[in-house]
Amino acid sequence: EPATGSDIASHPPFPITDIDFKKIIAILRITVPYTGMILSTRENAQMRKEALSLGISQISAGSRTNPGGYTHPDDEESGEQFSLGDHRSLDDVIRDIASMGYIPSFCTGCYRMGRTGADFMDLAKPGLIKHFCLPNALTTFKEYLVHYANEETRAQGLKLIEDMLLDIPDNSVREKTRENLLRIEKGESDLYL
Repeated sequence: EPATGSDIASHPPFPITDIDFKKIIAILRITVPYTGMILSTRENAQMRKEALSLGISQISAGSRTNPGGYTHPDDEESGEQFSLGDHRSLDDVIRDIASMGYIPSFCTGCYRMGRTGADFMDLAKPGLIKHFCLPNALTTFKEYLVHYANEETRAQGLKLIEDMLLDIPDNSVREKTRENLLRIEKGESDLYL
């Protein structure tokens, strides 16, 4: 996609098609399964939706790429780093992700608990990280729903949380997660395992 002031972005020496781009995402996911892959708002909404199903683990939303863009959101043309392909609001993106059955996670629990690098991999490879990831994703998503989501997104998200609670295999972790979800409803925040 084009980028302001970048001839290589406008005339790439080895351009790829959307199909090839999706293949690259899938191949990367297969070859490095524990790596996070981020897709910016440079891509359009449909590409981002398809990329999530192929292995993208993080996407941005409601982005601005011009200096002062968050302070002056109507001034989109002044010095954009790159053209946006997805102009949807954060809430629209969150609702779309939830409609696909994915939990939008705002979790920073692993970083805060020191579960990074080799420590993270020791939990990820045998599948033990699931005892933290899904519960923390559910609680951070609940915080978003309580504080920021519109009614439609909130209703869809709360239903998804209830459905996903059943995917927590350990009963004690599931109950602790339920407890944290109720605490968030009562006004607490920043709860993680």
